[in-house]
This record gives sequence, C-alpha cells and structure tokens, in this order.
Amino acid sequence: MHGGIVCSLTQHFLSLSPLFPLFLSLSLYLSLPSPRSTPTPFNRYISKNLKLYELSNDGVQLSTHAQANFCRGELAKALRKGPFQVNVILGGYDAKVPNGGSLYVMDYLGSCVKANYGAQGYASNFCLSIMDRDWDEGMTEEQAVTLVEKCIKELQMRFLINQSNFITKVIDKDGVRTLSYGSDPADN
Repeated sequence: MHGGIVCSLTQHFLSLSPLFPLFLSLSLYLSLPSPRSTPTPFNRYISKNLKLYELSNDGVQLSTHAQANFCRGELAKALRKGPFQVNVILGGYDAKVPNGGSLYVMDYLGSCVKANYGAQGYASNFCLSIMDRDWDEGMTEEQAVTLVEKCIKELQMRFLINQSNFITKVIDKDGVRTLSYGSDPADN
C-alpha cells in the first residue's frame, strides 16, 4: 500500500487484553503477540516512556523509525537482566518520510528489521507465504486489504483454532481508522 499500513487481528485476541494492540498515537500502532504474560508490562513501559519523551520535549513525537529503535534497544537491554518474552510489530505513518508508512518487526532477542509486511505467532506459518507471493511495491489500499483478506481466509480454512472474528484497521495520513469489524466474539 503506497503510504500506509493495513493491520488485522482477531477480535478474540483483542478481547483478551485491552492493552494490545496499542495505538500509541494517531498514526502509530504497536502489536505484541506473545506466548507469555509479559506483553502487558512491556506495553505499558514502552507507551509510558514514549509519552514521557513527548511531554519532556514540548509535544514532539518520535518518528516511527526512532520508536522502533527505542523498542529494540529496550528489548536488547532487558535481555541481559530479565527478558521480556514478546515479539513486536510496530507500524506507523510519518508525513516527513517518503511513502509515509513504515513497518518494523522485532523478536524477543531485540533484533529489528524494517519490513514491507509482517505476521507473527502461529499465523505467520500461513500468512507470510501468501504475503511473500502477492505483495507488490506500490499496492493500493484496496489491494492491501484484499491481501489481508486472503490471509484471513487461509487462517479460517487451515488453522487449528476457529477464529472467525477479525478487525482490520488502516493507518495512513488520516490516522488510524477501522475498516472492517467482524461480529462480537461472544456470539460464537
């Protein structure tokens, strides 16, 4: 997608904890898929420190790249003390950056890579091959949404657990907006 990010999560995942995914600002998204309970403390730590930076610097927000490097540095620092068992997908839109949208994928060891697409957890076993095959430079928002929908259909067909309720959001120059919202997970 030229100049933005499309993201999708199961609504069941969203209902497990209101702290992830976390929209750190009008144009920044942080997702912390993890097998353990440490995303909540890490999520709070990152969001509070980024807010502290903003308040200490007269409302200046860090770019997506700078925030990704801050997260990576904190994961690497914690690795030597008491590691956080989190994987991070951080995406955002910066008006000052060419194409605006950027996505960073980090693992619990503190490695960070700027990516065109990303998936983590068990879903990555199914989704990354679809994204690798169908992603194209300069995709429109409609094409990116279609790609995410292909991933969702693949998960619904092949994944062991039935996850029928997904929420899809778009991050672009207009901020974060909900594109589609499935039914209430409690209805299933």
